[in-house]
Amino acid sequence: MPSNLRQSDTALSLGLAFVGGYGDAASFVLAKTFTGHVTGNLVLGAIGVALHDWRATLGSLSAIVAFFAGVVLSTLVAHYLKAWPSLPLLSIVMAVEVILIVAASFALASDVAHGIGIFVVFVSLALGLQNGAFRRAGGVSVHTTYLTGMLTSLILTEAEKYTSGSPSTPPGTSDPKIGLLFRIWVAFVLGAGTGAAMVLHSRAFGMLGAALALIMLLFLPPMAGAEIE
Repeated sequence: MPSNLRQSDTALSLGLAFVGGYGDAASFVLAKTFTGHVTGNLVLGAIGVALHDWRATLGSLSAIVAFFAGVVLSTLVAHYLKAWPSLPLLSIVMAVEVILIVAASFALASDVAHGIGIFVVFVSLALGLQNGAFRRAGGVSVHTTYLTGMLTSLILTEAEKYTSGSPSTPPGTSDPKIGLLFRIWVAFVLGAGTGAAMVLHSRAFGMLGAALALIMLLFLPPMAGAEIE
């Protein structure tokens, strides 16, 4: 793969991980619901059931449904775009994400009925689309809206190589995949901290920072190498 594509993949991975962390933390502060973390919402939903807090339970379940709907929708869009290879899937997805995040922010900031529910559904749908459209970078499978599964797979792979006696990299060198995943983790945490700080300061309009980050990512070089497979 050409070096410029590798650099583009890395920049996209870090930028989208930042957006994933930003959206997840911001939505939890604003709506007490994760919008990019299905496991967390299952736990919150179970707690809501135990407390007979059906509103909280519905919020968690709606986030889960919207997130999975986004993943499925990105796959369907990728399938239909095969007939038009000149149309970049990831650019389209990020543009839709911007629209959804902006709409979610204004819905929450206004007095519209069910504003919190609209916010949760729109942001969850946006992050689901992102998770489905961006799956690989630098030759490794990545997720930019949650990190647990990706890090677990990496640790297991490295542990299996170690126990089998087969070194994963030559002595004195570092595995570039580990370096990439570590930077993605840092970008996600940085995004979470930034998102939480922004919405604590500006409430719903603080969410617009995620949309601004996506707009900046749209100006990166061509992203064909990072598209869904």
